[in-house]
Parts: sequence; C-alpha cells; structure tokens
Amino acid sequence: MKAKSMFLLLLAALSVQCTKQNVQEEEVNDSTTPLHLLKPDYKIPYGEVQKDSVLDALDRIFRYVDEQTPHALKDDGTLERGAFRIGSYEWGITYQALLAAAEVTGDQRYSDYVKTRFQFIAEVAPQFREQAECQDAQMEQILHPRALDDCGTMCTAMMKAVKNEKLKIKSEELNPIIENYFDFVENQQYRLPDRTFARHRPQRNTIWLDDMYMGIPTIAYRGVYTGDSKYFDEAATMYRNFVSRMWVPEKGIYRHGYVEGLQDQPTYHWARANGWALLTTVELLDMLPESHPDRPFILEQLRKHVRGLASYQSSEGFWHQLLDRNDSYLETSATAIYTYAIARAVNQGWLEGITYGPVAQLGWNALATQITRDGRVAGTCVGTGMAFDPAFYYYRPVSAAAAHGYGPAIWAAAEMLRLLDNWHPRTNDSGLHYYEQPQTNEAPLFYLTEDGKGEAVK
Repeated sequence: MKAKSMFLLLLAALSVQCTKQNVQEEEVNDSTTPLHLLKPDYKIPYGEVQKDSVLDALDRIFRYVDEQTPHALKDDGTLERGAFRIGSYEWGITYQALLAAAEVTGDQRYSDYVKTRFQFIAEVAPQFREQAECQDAQMEQILHPRALDDCGTMCTAMMKAVKNEKLKIKSEELNPIIENYFDFVENQQYRLPDRTFARHRPQRNTIWLDDMYMGIPTIAYRGVYTGDSKYFDEAATMYRNFVSRMWVPEKGIYRHGYVEGLQDQPTYHWARANGWALLTTVELLDMLPESHPDRPFILEQLRKHVRGLASYQSSEGFWHQLLDRNDSYLETSATAIYTYAIARAVNQGWLEGITYGPVAQLGWNALATQITRDGRVAGTCVGTGMAFDPAFYYYRPVSAAAAHGYGPAIWAAAEMLRLLDNWHPRTNDSGLHYYEQPQTNEAPLFYLTEDGKGEAVK
C-alpha cells in the first residue's frame, strides 16, 4: 500500500511538471512571441561592438609585446632576449601595425615603441658589423639577410618610420640598415627571368605566395621613400606576375605555391598565405599614386579576392587553415589579417561598407576571443613552409608563442577603431548591419528613415 501511494505521488508530480512544460510551450509560440527575436546561442559574441573593448584588446597586446621585446645588450655583448625577435619579418609587421595604432588612437606609447627599438638597432649595429663573425644570431639576420623573410617587412617598417614626421627619426640613423635591406630585396633575392621572386626550395624555381608580401610592398614603398616612380612600376608588374600564376579564379582565392614549368600545379589554399596576398594588395593601393595605370587592375583583384574570402568565412567568424576545407582548424593570424585588410578597404572606400563591414566585424569578434587577459594571441599557426599534400597543413601546430599573430591583431584593432568611427553597426531584426549614420531607434526591428531615427516595426 505504501509503495502504491509513493507511485501515485510520483505520477502526480510528473503530471504537474509535464503540465508546466506544456504551459510554457503554449506561452512561447508564433502567436504569443516574435520567435524571430529569440536570442541565438552564438559560439562567439555577436552584434554591436564597442570601441572601448577594441581599445582594451589593443592595449593588452601592446603591454605583452612591450614586455617581451627588450632592447638592451647583455654583459656578454649579445642582445637581451624576450619571447620575440625585434628584427624578424613578423616584427616588421608589428612595427607597421603599431605606427597605424598610434595614428588612429593618438597614443604615443605605440610610436615610441617603434622609435626606441629602431634607434637601438641602429645604435648597436656598427659594433656587430665590425666583428669578423657576428656573435648574435638576431643581429646576423639584420646585418646579413639571406632571404626576403629577413629583410622585406623590416625595410618597409623602417622606411615608414623615417617618413613619419611625428617620430622625428633622422634618415641617417636608419639609412645604413634600410639600404642594406633594400639591396637584398632588389639585387640579391633570386628571381625568375621575368623578375618574379622565387626560391629553390622545396623545388627549384618555386614561387611562394608569401613572397608577394615579403618583397612587393617594400619595392612599392621605395617609390614613396625616394620619389622615384620606377619602383611603383616594378611593384605593379611583379604583382601581375604573381596573380597570373597563383590566382585560382574558380575559387576566388590563391594557391600557396607554384613550381615553374609544372603542368599540374600543387594547389593548397593556405589561409595565412592568402592573407599575405591580400595585405600586399591593400598596401599597394595605399602606396601607388592614384594615377598609376595598374591601380584599376589591383583594385579589381582586391574585390575579387575579398568576395572569395567572404564566401569561406566560418559561422564563428574565423577562417580555416585551408580555406576551402572546413574540416581543417580555425586559424587566428589569417583571420586577423583578413579583418584588418577588409576593414581598411572599407575605410578607404574600396569596398562597400554595407556588404563587408559585418564581415570584418565578425572576424574581429572571433579574433578578440583569442586575445588572452595577459595579451597573448592564441590559436596561431606556427611558421610554415610549403608542401604538396593536405596533411602538412592540417597538422601544423598552433601556439600563442607564434609571432605571426601579434602584428596582424594590432593592425586589425587599429583599423576596427577607424571603422567604428566611419560606420555605425547596429542590430536590426537580430542581424548585424552597417549604417552610414547612427540609428537611434531603440526597437529591435525598425525601418530606416532619412533622419536616422528610424520607425519601429509593430
């Protein structure tokens, strides 16, 4: 009898619970609730982003890189070491990004960082140059470059620093290093007969998509630096040469490598290499005169590439390590480069903000999740060579110690701040949209009006 009573009580409780659930289900339905406004369970933050949060992320990264890149000599006469090298191609990008961040925010700490590191390098270089055999590997890379990786982005960054009037760096301070760097880019790097950069690894006469960025912007900025237009022409011609070999039009993205003379090219669409290509395009448009005859071609190539990249963006906002293979992992550094370049193109009027503002912001929201409290940038693919099979790319390690993520993340933050000054993101009917003027209507669903106040949908 007692067991029967317990059973009846349990049955009654279950009946009450089911009734409550049914009531709840009946209360939330198409008649009682605007279901299209239910909050989705996004994997990353979605919707409007505040400038303060972008500034906070930028500052966290800066504090970390500042701490991890000392500029001093040890007692044995070699450079003090932090987590990152102050003369690597990754740091050439970081210096350029910090100059942009200083311009956007007005925060002199960012430009001071560039100035102090460059002046330190210039100050200690002569004593290492006098050594019969350089006693420091970092200074050896600076003084005796052996590849575009060693000199291209650093050369560009130093030229930009000298041209930056606010830094007040005298050209004679950095020119010996700049000229040494540029001599390698222009005269010592191996090239094909049509003057396209190439390497003899992993095969003879291999073109790396990476080298678009490692060398072409350096040549183009040489035109800005010296006033000699021949460098603009050389950079534009080299750009066309890369596009003719590396662009895969049916996919709207680039292949990573090309071996001159092969009938069937190895075609793997590595994300960061596509980032280098996109960054090259944006840099050329920034550097070349408006009247340059190759600008229309470069601008159209930008639009085609971004169109292709946007089609591969994941639901989380990241891009995959191999762009067209969504079972490859989501990668941070490429996402940061795309976010910067797309935001930059919108800010410059090369892309339509209504279409591509949300793409950039979704990329930023994803990137921001990989910036740790102490300012490290996680989820970045480590340094990567070239291979002709997918496993190589799928299994490349990721690490917050990889320097490749820091400059792009700083650049992305700086350009997102500009984007938020120029455009006005707002959710409307739960979707993120970019508007040319602020939308002040507080309704979750509204029509646009000429005055920007909007009209709520009832």
